[in-house]
Amino acid sequence: MAQRGGCTVVVGCQWGDEGKGKIVDVLAERADIVARYQGGANAGHTVKVKDEEFVLHQIPSGILHEGKRCLLGNGVVLDTQQFFQEYDALVRRGIDMEGRVGVSLRAQLLLPYHRMLDQMAEDCATEKIGTTGRGIGPAYEDKAGRRGLRVADLANAERVEMRVREGRDRARRRLEQLGQNGLAELDRALEETLALGERLLGLATDTGYEITRALRAGQRVLLEGAQGTALDLDHGTYPFVTSSNTTAAAAATGTGIGPTSIDSVVGVVKAYTTRVGEGPLPTALEPEMDERLRQLGGEFGATTGRPRRCGWFDSVITRHAAQVNGLTGVAVTKLDVLDTLAELQVATAYRLPDGSVTDRFPADTGALSSIEPVYESMPGWQAPTDGVRRLSDLPSKARSYLDRIEELTEAPVRWISVGTERDQIIPVE
Repeated sequence: MAQRGGCTVVVGCQWGDEGKGKIVDVLAERADIVARYQGGANAGHTVKVKDEEFVLHQIPSGILHEGKRCLLGNGVVLDTQQFFQEYDALVRRGIDMEGRVGVSLRAQLLLPYHRMLDQMAEDCATEKIGTTGRGIGPAYEDKAGRRGLRVADLANAERVEMRVREGRDRARRRLEQLGQNGLAELDRALEETLALGERLLGLATDTGYEITRALRAGQRVLLEGAQGTALDLDHGTYPFVTSSNTTAAAAATGTGIGPTSIDSVVGVVKAYTTRVGEGPLPTALEPEMDERLRQLGGEFGATTGRPRRCGWFDSVITRHAAQVNGLTGVAVTKLDVLDTLAELQVATAYRLPDGSVTDRFPADTGALSSIEPVYESMPGWQAPTDGVRRLSDLPSKARSYLDRIEELTEAPVRWISVGTERDQIIPVE
């Protein structure tokens, strides 16, 4: 029997936007297959290659490396229109796509009425979640309700017609309840989406079978998720979360392989903390410092352009992420953003409303809104790091900061990013 290859999961450890695309891009160089295991077009991975910037919403960022096979697993909800817009845009930019992209036969389709329902629900909600309005929640609702349409169903015209008609009727009834209309626009969008069905079937594959065969043949596989641990449906700041499991355990379920196939889990963290959308951010900065860090880090959402809220590094959430993901290593991104700051704060614990102190991430999201972070001050290095290419060349205070992150997170730091370019990621030997 051929020697089994290696399988690595890359997962976000905060509220998403940690720079996973950049880390996946670097690790993909040594992988044969890169697969996305959950989420939809509500996430954006930004990768810079020389003078070009690519923002990828559904296609794995391994596509930017020649010859890599890129898969979308069954845990994904696929917006067909958005997917082919992204696919064709890559072709126009000179990326060879022929035979390199596969979509799980078991992946759920996100249809235009899902987007309409998502936007409408958020507009009418008393307690807003901060959804991107891309239809992710309603698509996963249909999946759990066993009324969704899967890629494999596209081969059965009668089944497609029935499921789509029922979905459209549900959307119509909901629109009427809220005194809104838009059925003509919806019908046009549905027609355009379903017209892409045959093209999508041409890319369909059994991702679990394909990945398992690759591993048995000694190939290397990289599994990437969207969002971050604090947005996980079970382990995040519920209800201010996404509609799927973002954590490493979902990588097996979302691609169709067994959990014992996974060898390592890389957690990605920013050197500080950000959050886009609604919900608590325990280490949130005061407005002036918040704006300063946002500008220094270019903290605006890759999908929506919304400004991200900024906070100090929160070791409570990253320890929680280390636990639920079983991290074997950490990649710290955007260290260079902190280069000019004279003093840094690191949250080591939370002081709860009753006065008690905990270093564990509470399940009660309401408590998070009224906790007080327990901070530890550290001196800034006030020296540029963007030109550093070896760990030994980092300023001593920057190394001390990374050592403290490693100690508090309880997982070893394996990579450090000091810029947007591929060669600005420092491996820790």
